[in-house]
Amino acid sequence: MDLSKLFWLWYLMKYFLIIFIILFNINFSYSAQKDKAYFAGGCFWCMEESFENLSGVEEVISGYSGGVTENPTYKEVTYGNTGHFEVVEVVYNKKIISYEELLENFWINIDPFDSYGQFCDKGYSYRSVAFYKDTNEKKLIEKDIQKLENRFNKKVVTYIRSFEKFYRAEEYHQDFYKIKLERYLRYKKACGREEILKRIWSQ
Repeated sequence: MDLSKLFWLWYLMKYFLIIFIILFNINFSYSAQKDKAYFAGGCFWCMEESFENLSGVEEVISGYSGGVTENPTYKEVTYGNTGHFEVVEVVYNKKIISYEELLENFWINIDPFDSYGQFCDKGYSYRSVAFYKDTNEKKLIEKDIQKLENRFNKKVVTYIRSFEKFYRAEEYHQDFYKIKLERYLRYKKACGREEILKRIWSQ
């Protein structure tokens, strides 16, 4: 192989190496900005809608968490003894929106004083839960709860749970509020969710 060919081979290898390093750094930087948060606020259709409209939230997935049964189904969670709650996984960009802001959105979209479920959905799987992944998130949740109890002069019954594992719900639950809009709006109105939220948070 002559020197000119060796030169061009070296040049191409160097070029592709530079491109690879640039792409790797971009991907690494982007991944470092992403995080996930987990909340249960009754019907996960409604929670999906409330979080997906926030700037900085990239994806919201409906699923189950907090229990012991592996790969639970909707029927098992609703009617069985799985220990799971209806939960949303919120994928967000930390450079755009903070965990504190996600928490704020969580509170104003639930009834933190309902120990039987949320709105028209009653039962253990519909209880409200703020999950934490580390001590900092736990402290932020506890701080918010103290503020709410001082503001409303009543006990917040929302659970604080350590996050362990999330199970994605069946596909027909994902983006239900978009795909089955008419059915979703009928359910939401019949449940009185917006009226109850307005009554609580206008105080």
